[in-house]
Amino acid sequence: MSILPGAEPMRHDGSETGVLVCHGFTGSPQSVRPWADHLAAQGLTVSLPLLPGHGTRWEDLAVTGWQDWYATVDRELRDLSRRCEQVFVCGLSMGGALALRLAARHGDAVSGVAVVNPAVTFPRLQGYALPLGRFVLRSAKGIASDIAKPGAQEVGYERVPTHAAYSARDFFRRVLGELPQVTQPLLVMHSRVDHVVPPSDSALVLSKVSSGDVTETVLEDSFHVATLDHDAERIFADSYGFITRLAARKTARDGA
Repeated sequence: MSILPGAEPMRHDGSETGVLVCHGFTGSPQSVRPWADHLAAQGLTVSLPLLPGHGTRWEDLAVTGWQDWYATVDRELRDLSRRCEQVFVCGLSMGGALALRLAARHGDAVSGVAVVNPAVTFPRLQGYALPLGRFVLRSAKGIASDIAKPGAQEVGYERVPTHAAYSARDFFRRVLGELPQVTQPLLVMHSRVDHVVPPSDSALVLSKVSSGDVTETVLEDSFHVATLDHDAERIFADSYGFITRLAARKTARDGA
């Protein structure tokens, strides 16, 4: 199946500092490509994979689950760890949940985590209906392109396959339970107004992680896909500053 224009994965070889960037549910690398490109332009080694079932047609997503999505980013993290001295994980929405689970499960292999509007809960009413409803209704209305900036568009599906949504619900529950295992420095950037993931999800992340170094940034002028919205440049600058601060601290510590 051909990949939608703009949804291609991206890799860039740069310095000994690696960054794994994860896109969200029903989206594609296009939604976070400017973020990845910015980090690559600063000389970092960057990997932005395409999650299974994404970037083609929604029917392809219907036959995948969270195990497939997580296996992809886990594999990319292991590859970056072989090539780089330190690795940071970043993500938007469900990509944020993937990044947080990588941090929880890989410990010191992850040097820091930066997330934008991370999703760790599922809408309650839809969640109640999914166990049986997914066998009756194949898909529901899409969630792509929640963007305040005029003219900005996300390359994502117009329909959400209900089987995949059920799997995403299960994944969020798992990640929520694993958040206390996240001990790495954490940067949480979230929109004040988000029509896809409530800001309370970011509050949950902040309240449950065990990180001692935590920074919260409120994005005042963007909706859910903030990486394509008015606050994109702030996300890029804040995350790069976060990464370089921690990378420099590790270098100084190793040289002491």
